[in-house]
Amino acid sequence: MTLRLHGYWRSSAAYRVRLALALKGLPYDQQPHDLRTGAQADADYLALAPQGLVPALKTDDGVLTQSPAILEWLEERYPRPPLLPAGAGDRAVVRAMAAAIGCDIHPLNNLRVLKRLRGDLTADEAQVNAWIAHWITTGFAALEVMIARHGAGFAFGDTPTLADCYLVPQVYSAERFAVDLSPYPALTRAAAALAALSHAAAAHPQAQPDADPA
Repeated sequence: MTLRLHGYWRSSAAYRVRLALALKGLPYDQQPHDLRTGAQADADYLALAPQGLVPALKTDDGVLTQSPAILEWLEERYPRPPLLPAGAGDRAVVRAMAAAIGCDIHPLNNLRVLKRLRGDLTADEAQVNAWIAHWITTGFAALEVMIARHGAGFAFGDTPTLADCYLVPQVYSAERFAVDLSPYPALTRAAAALAALSHAAAAHPQAQPDADPA
């Protein structure tokens, strides 16, 4: 069957999955859900993804949710080209880089958290932006060290890995919110290397069918 990705053009988690699909050369179609209007809470979508979150990937193995699980499934089901290195220790480093973003940066800055900050906690835009910048820069400071230590063109080594699939969307988010990235030269070089690949360009948020006009 054709893979079907349920997502939202500006979702970092959906962007990760699009990048992995692009790097593995896998065709798929898309079903967008506008998170700003609450489309992810529609009954039909909740029947597929009970958390009401994107992405979800419809596959022969059923509907998969949570981007880390989807990415690991893609790696197991379509192992070429690999997005994890060969050695167990190296794979652990790549997964740690991915988790630094997927567990410690992105969840604190996603749309539903920012809505709670603005609503329940009555934070103004300056406070929200300071919150976003704090968690991005804290995580990026650690990732800069890891990428400088392990990278050789990409976040880990000289070929793209799952770490890059996490990194590029988070850099996109940082740029959206005008976070200063100058302290992170190794990190930004690695993100630029993946973003420059022609087949990865189609995964960019602005290239998605549901994207707002540039």
